[in-house]
Amino acid sequence: MPRSIWSGAISFGLVTIPVAVVPATEDHSVRFHQYHLEDMGRVRVRKYCEKEDREVPSEEIGKGYEVSRDQVVPVLDEELRELPLPTAKTIEIVAFVPAESIDPLRIGEGYYLQASGAVAAKPYALLRQALERTSKAAVAKFAWHGRERLGLLRVREEALVLHAMRWPDEIRDPGGLAPPEVRLSDDEITEAEHLIDRMTRDDLEGPDFADHYTEALAQVIEAKREGQAPPQVPEPEAGPGKVLDLMAALQESVARAKASRGEDTEAEVHELPRKKAAARTTARKAADTSAASGEKAAAKKAAKKSSRRSTAKKTTRRPRTA
Repeated sequence: MPRSIWSGAISFGLVTIPVAVVPATEDHSVRFHQYHLEDMGRVRVRKYCEKEDREVPSEEIGKGYEVSRDQVVPVLDEELRELPLPTAKTIEIVAFVPAESIDPLRIGEGYYLQASGAVAAKPYALLRQALERTSKAAVAKFAWHGRERLGLLRVREEALVLHAMRWPDEIRDPGGLAPPEVRLSDDEITEAEHLIDRMTRDDLEGPDFADHYTEALAQVIEAKREGQAPPQVPEPEAGPGKVLDLMAALQESVARAKASRGEDTEAEVHELPRKKAAARTTARKAADTSAASGEKAAAKKAAKKSSRRSTAKKTTRRPRTA
């Protein structure tokens, strides 16, 4: 486990939970240095003082706030750590919200919260289990790196996780980014749902979620180290021409998703949308009812005609009295 980068306490009402903050993620990106390509000499960034025109060592460098062009106020790291804030050494929980109500756009880097000592074990477990049972997340305030931040506390397996959160005014308005309004058919939406069903996963494991960029970069570096030509880019698989029809594109995508899972790619009969099916059923019933009513009316009409004819015949054949 990496070393702690911050220590303090979680404030949960009147309950205090001493914790240490530990990075929850690690970066596996390949790092490059800058070199002069003519002689491969290392290019370095050196820090110079404008007034003295000399390179300045790190121990002589600090922070300053420019009030005006002629006035700069120095601010020491010790002063930033001792800011007069109640959240300077405390992760103060201010609210609980449904976990699914948080916009992912506001969630930033994640850190594990480690209970500090035996005294923190019971309140730590209490908060974790309470969050699990209620399916809630805690919104907290804390001060790091010279500013006060919002944080999100949630449960991951047996640990509490703290995510840095962006303030509401740090999220840009997406207005004007949406395309003009278009009309979609129920069949197109249904086919898109079938594609989503075919591409649904229970986990994010497997070759589709591996870092192929880092693998390819490692192959290039290894080839050049041995004096060989870098590997060539593989030719894309030959596929059908560009599909302009949206429904055809969706159906082809469903077929490819089935093939990638090793499923049967023969034609599949999809159920009609419920609204359409219900409408057709209602129309069929109405037609049947109308036909039945027509038949009954015709039968009644025929019966009336037959009755009138019988009556007329009887009247004609009645014998005259003397």
